Amino acid sequence: MTGYMIIILFSYLLVQGVEYWLKQINLRYMRRHGMKIPLGFEGFIDKSVLKKTIDYTMEKHSLSLIESLFSNAVLLVFLFGGLLDTYNSWILSLDLPFVPSGVLFFLLLTYAGTLVSIPFNLYSTFRIENRYGFNTMTLKLWLADSVKSLLISSVIIGLILSGGFWIIQKSPDYWWLSIWGFFFAFSIFMMYIAPYVIEPLFNKFTPLEGGEIEEKIRAIMKKAGIKVSRVFKIDASKRSRHTNAYFTGIGKVKRIVLYDTLIRKMNTNEILAVLAHEAGHWKKKHVLKRIIVLELLSFIGAYISFAILKTDLPGIIFNIQNPTFFSSLIILGFIFSIAAAPFTPLFSYISRRHEYEADRFARELTSDPESLATSLIKLSKDNLSTLHPHPLYAKVFYSHPPVVERVRKLRKST
Repeated sequence: MTGYMIIILFSYLLVQGVEYWLKQINLRYMRRHGMKIPLGFEGFIDKSVLKKTIDYTMEKHSLSLIESLFSNAVLLVFLFGGLLDTYNSWILSLDLPFVPSGVLFFLLLTYAGTLVSIPFNLYSTFRIENRYGFNTMTLKLWLADSVKSLLISSVIIGLILSGGFWIIQKSPDYWWLSIWGFFFAFSIFMMYIAPYVIEPLFNKFTPLEGGEIEEKIRAIMKKAGIKVSRVFKIDASKRSRHTNAYFTGIGKVKRIVLYDTLIRKMNTNEILAVLAHEAGHWKKKHVLKRIIVLELLSFIGAYISFAILKTDLPGIIFNIQNPTFFSSLIILGFIFSIAAAPFTPLFSYISRRHEYEADRFARELTSDPESLATSLIKLSKDNLSTLHPHPLYAKVFYSHPPVVERVRKLRKST
């Protein structure tokens, strides 16, 4: 093992070690404080719900820890144990053209990752989610979803890889710019077609036509200055009892989707408050800002990748006998994941700020902060969300502010 490999391995283990440590202190904090009913949550949350939340969180964490340790072990053996070199040599031995060789290289790794995750997915769905009353999915539906997901991902990944590697082959000196533009265009294209082509393959979308709730939704969206093509309800309850609502699509294909579980468990004002919050993300241009930041980072990353991949440095560092563009790309992606880890708290902080801004927008739009507060309490109860995360853990990993803080801020405004 080269000196550089040792440094990279140590850096990765350090990042993973810090993450595991933060998760452990979060669980210890939850055990100490998890049975406290937050002020203002009385009547919604009781001791039995808190106990169930702690048990659910502990079981999910235990499974996540085992999966993470196993996945990390496989990854490290693959990268540092010589399997990448063996795999790369096997792909080379097939003597395929550049584009098919690259597609095969990454598709097979994708399938391997999917295969590794299957036992954990099954246990999570049919043991943990069942035990806590969330899962409504049958094994037949799980298999159907898995097959559809695999086929769809194969097509999408195949198209992306084929287009990307074709660009690299045709423009060896400027491919980083063309690749960036191609990925950006493809992502926007997917935002347009996903609501019409992909999402209906998994759920039945029923238009909310007529009735008080649709009229009020359209009225509140009009007040917010947002044009929504349709309002839909999806049959989420055939898979899970978790609740949610979201916007999907962009531009003229933008539409609102409500889980049928959400409609059953919340009153009209609470549903309007949740949607007003989502509308806040659009009006405050959070989605656009996120796209701009991601594309800027992608632009920089594409050029850095181009500069490094012109050399055989990644392959040399990892002792690849016959370095290829594909093996070097795998190594570079691994190194980038380590380099990106320190920025996690920053991105989490920005995301939490956006959530607070969306809360304020919803409060001003509806003039009903209490409905948003009670909707957040119900969502946390229905999904058994942790009410007492460790402050440091929340600052590093939480994309949403802890629900107790959000409710407190909303009620201060009344």
